[in-house]
Amino acid sequence: MRWILHFGAVDQYAEVRVNGKLAVRHLGGYLPFSADVTGLLGEEENELSVKVRDYSDAFYYSKGKQRLRRGGMYYTAQSGIWQTVWMEQVPEKHMTRIVCTPDYDRASFRILILANAPEEVTVTVSEETGLLRQVKGRAGKEILVPLEERHPWSPEDPYLYRLEVRMGEDRAESYGAMRKVEVRRDKRGIPRIWLNGRPYYQKGVLDQGYWPDGLYTAPCDEAMIYDIRTMKELGFNLLRKHIKIEPQRWYYHCDRLGMLVWQDMVNGGRNCRAWYVTYLATAMEYLGIRLKDRPLGMLGRREEKGRRQFVREMKQTIRTLYNHPSIVVWVIFNEGWGQFHTRNMGKIVARMDPSRLIDEASGWFDQGEGHIRSIHDYFFPLNVRPEKRVTALTEFGGFSCSIPGHRMYRKVYGYRIYHDSASLTRGYREWHEKELLPAVDQGISASIYTQLSDVEEEVNGILSYDREIVKLEKETVQALNERLTLDEAGVRIKKGKSIGLSRND
Repeated sequence: MRWILHFGAVDQYAEVRVNGKLAVRHLGGYLPFSADVTGLLGEEENELSVKVRDYSDAFYYSKGKQRLRRGGMYYTAQSGIWQTVWMEQVPEKHMTRIVCTPDYDRASFRILILANAPEEVTVTVSEETGLLRQVKGRAGKEILVPLEERHPWSPEDPYLYRLEVRMGEDRAESYGAMRKVEVRRDKRGIPRIWLNGRPYYQKGVLDQGYWPDGLYTAPCDEAMIYDIRTMKELGFNLLRKHIKIEPQRWYYHCDRLGMLVWQDMVNGGRNCRAWYVTYLATAMEYLGIRLKDRPLGMLGRREEKGRRQFVREMKQTIRTLYNHPSIVVWVIFNEGWGQFHTRNMGKIVARMDPSRLIDEASGWFDQGEGHIRSIHDYFFPLNVRPEKRVTALTEFGGFSCSIPGHRMYRKVYGYRIYHDSASLTRGYREWHEKELLPAVDQGISASIYTQLSDVEEEVNGILSYDREIVKLEKETVQALNERLTLDEAGVRIKKGKSIGLSRND
């Protein structure tokens, strides 16, 4: 038997030693790594030590929204082990990875088993009612597992098939789902996102994944579940995981509860030139002028080593999260932060995963490629122009309301300031009715509100930072989300409850 030591994530550079001997080095604060430590273990007590060095935002390594000098939309930096550390015992010949790809049109799963030996494997697919199919194959070669009929996965019906794989003495359990995401034109010729063969409007919220007591680390499994379930109860079907990679448990809960995910890559690079990346880019976006991604210094990407490191981590992100059916879009860059060679990055992602959509540049610095024309709009009237790609409003809102007793700081950061839940709800409703609903009719196919929860000074969350208060009136949000539904022709269904404010308003 072999002992494999696993780390979920350690920020940023880690050296792991067992009994004083080096087991593994790893660079990158958001991704898992492991080491076979069998030969380093003694028969009795063993010593495990981890040395971590974290440059935070002072270097070109991936950093997300961490800042040594936090404030506004940048948050407290953290360091060290922030995801689970665990040990696994496996046979000498063992599997290292299961790759599960749904082939929706053929009602089949394509399964690839990676292992340290090219042994025979047996793949079993079952559901609650019993066994569906059992197929034999060999590790390292793709195995087709056909089903007699498919049960599609969707946020409304998050149906999961059970997978069991055996290779000699090794055995692993997993799951898969039948779902297909693509871009097609509706009956009016507007490019839309289609899910499982029909137009499907994706209505979401931006999710930073920060917590007041653990920063990147949620206090418990139930806390992650609460965020997902609460957004579903409000009528959302999408979370955009914003420049952070969560523990696998979070994606598992999205898979089983039925929540679509747009997964951002974690940004790195030196600090950008704010006047260029934020202020000028915002103005140019409104005027319809597309800025190029060539001035690498302005975008914080002069170092070639940093660019290579980003590519490595981008590839590992896809490999790590590939099996989660909830993930339907990869977001490569956000608002020019550390952006470079955008079209080449899009080609790399498309080769690695043709089963999902790509948002190459969320916000601005769009280079005209990928599946999605991605708009951030906090200040101007929406201006939807015809596109060959899907048009998505991938950030909007940012309406701030600070709740005494449920905030981290008195200082408030946001784009519009409201002083109570009633006025916040009114502003949310009026913006939807004036801007978003007409824009959906013109071609917007997905929208993502900023944001799920308050984070430190940025108090524009639907939830307070401590998750004790839902700041928007529930029925208003539900009714507005219902009005964002598309029919089979891709036309917005103009029905739903009349929207009024509660008696407390």
